[in-house]
Amino acid sequence: MRVFDFDNTIYDGESIFDIFLYFLKKDFKNIIKYAPKFIKDFIRYKFDKITVDEAMESYGAAFKDYCQKYDNIYAEFEKFWDINQKKLKNFYFDIQDEEDIVVSGCPYCLLKIICDRIGIKYYIGSDIDPIKGEINSICYKEHKLDVFRSVYGDVVIDDFYTDSMADKPMMDISKNVFMVDGDKITQIKKDGITI
Repeated sequence: MRVFDFDNTIYDGESIFDIFLYFLKKDFKNIIKYAPKFIKDFIRYKFDKITVDEAMESYGAAFKDYCQKYDNIYAEFEKFWDINQKKLKNFYFDIQDEEDIVVSGCPYCLLKIICDRIGIKYYIGSDIDPIKGEINSICYKEHKLDVFRSVYGDVVIDDFYTDSMADKPMMDISKNVFMVDGDKITQIKKDGITI
């Protein structure tokens, strides 16, 4: 079993930040009012200054308010990927396998579109409903492991690719771990032993 993180691993960037920028360019007047809080809380979340639950509470109301402005928010997500698909990293296409699994904090509604486009059949993302504007769970850190196990059970991952030590819970259940920095891949765990 081979498992990949998505943001900054397969995708060069943070998809949730990039989708925010996409909407900022598209609808500056309505989005700019959310920018200071979004950027502040995004940074706080990435640096462990707020919990997953606090992030969900913080983003929830604004997300719901904004998503309801669109008759077809999924069409906007498709347009986002039309622009941003080029940010997928070349190394992944060189090693891609039909059995690969992606587990990401990226919202499932975004992840599904890009994974379907490039032939990834198995993927898990944050449970975010853009129609209702609800953030139900964020697939990040220890929550990522919980969500993964809810789908795949108590398995050992053969190879796990990530860009961040935030994925340590996933690393702990992996035989081999590879850190991705751009297109550079460094193995940091081999046969269950950190190297």
